[in-house]
Amino acid sequence: MSRAIMFRRLLVPLATALVLASTGVIAEARSAPGSTAPKPARTWTGTWEAAASGTAPALPGASIRNVVHTSVGGRAARVRLSNRLGTRPLRLGSVTLALQLPGAPGSPRAVAGSVRAVTFSGAGAGAGAVTVPAGRDLVSDPVPLRVPADANLLVSVHTPADSGPATYHRSALQANFVAPGGDRTAQESGAAYTTRVGSWYYVTGVDVLGASAAGSVVALGDSITDGTGSSSDANHRWPDRLAARLRGLPAHRRPGVLNAGISGNRLLLDGRGPSALTRLDTDVLSRAGVRSVIVLEGINDIKGTPEQRDPRALEDAYRLVVRRAHARGIGVIGGTITPYGGHGAYTPAREAVRQAVNTAIRTHRIFDAVADLDAAVRDPARPNRILPAYDPGDHLHFNDVGMRALADTIDLRTLTAKRLSPR
Repeated sequence: MSRAIMFRRLLVPLATALVLASTGVIAEARSAPGSTAPKPARTWTGTWEAAASGTAPALPGASIRNVVHTSVGGRAARVRLSNRLGTRPLRLGSVTLALQLPGAPGSPRAVAGSVRAVTFSGAGAGAGAVTVPAGRDLVSDPVPLRVPADANLLVSVHTPADSGPATYHRSALQANFVAPGGDRTAQESGAAYTTRVGSWYYVTGVDVLGASAAGSVVALGDSITDGTGSSSDANHRWPDRLAARLRGLPAHRRPGVLNAGISGNRLLLDGRGPSALTRLDTDVLSRAGVRSVIVLEGINDIKGTPEQRDPRALEDAYRLVVRRAHARGIGVIGGTITPYGGHGAYTPAREAVRQAVNTAIRTHRIFDAVADLDAAVRDPARPNRILPAYDPGDHLHFNDVGMRALADTIDLRTLTAKRLSPR
């Protein structure tokens, strides 16, 4: 297939099937007559995300307790559940949201009194049970729960029957829990959750209402963004480290950080999850309050099978991402592709493609801003390799120290600037 034909196919409009059960506004009490107190913000902000990466066998009759980590807080929340990759309607018997007990990252225990039922008005007034059609996402009603920043939430779902393949995020780097029989979603102690799993099931996002700074930044990437190489149950992925840096800013300048990384993901071709171009709408553009996106994709196109040998194909794909983001008023920061010398898939020819792509990112004015991640983490003595201090041993991913170095490379001013006008 010629490059021109391939790219024209990428331009075909991509179907997006999102069912929104909430308009994003929660009722608030009016100020007393004559009050000069400012009204609370009524804008939804994304605080956590996991991109749907594939499917796993269903867990009929079980309750699944997903542990997710917030970047910003708010006075209410809503939950996004997904059957996007499923083939049959997904029946959920009940869903709850709670605060995980602080100091217990490996525990399914909830803070006493924090468990809240999650409802879906689109399924009938106040419905707790809901059916999500195959290929769809569903966003809950507002949940009245004060959500702290930098805290763990428990999103528990009960699947009473076998609804077919379960949409999940495979590599969570987080202990999640399964109660094998019955509806245990309201249980505070977590005693019934006796099985641990390393994936997030069905839940793909949490938004908060009334964050100090409305708006969020999405990290669109592959396993490096997904956190491979970093410590489990520690939230040391580079987007987590970025969120920690942002918490040092004044409250009105702290956007939420959403991680749309999928291990093995590619920019141009589906494989480990839909390609970055295919999932751009669902994982980036339609998320709550997105102001900017950081793109770190391309290494799997270069080193994968089939390999991408034409740097211009990647450059064209980046430009398409930018055009589609700009149409929504979203700024785009491009990350240079990091080294992988010493990895089993490394070849000099593929390295030449990586270097050509990075030159284009740095000099061809593709993006609104550039984060030169390659320059920040490469070994000066061997520039095709990662610095040994950042390498967990596979010569491709990053340990906790390397993840911090990636996050420290992002210029925070590019994330907190005024949102672009739609073009």
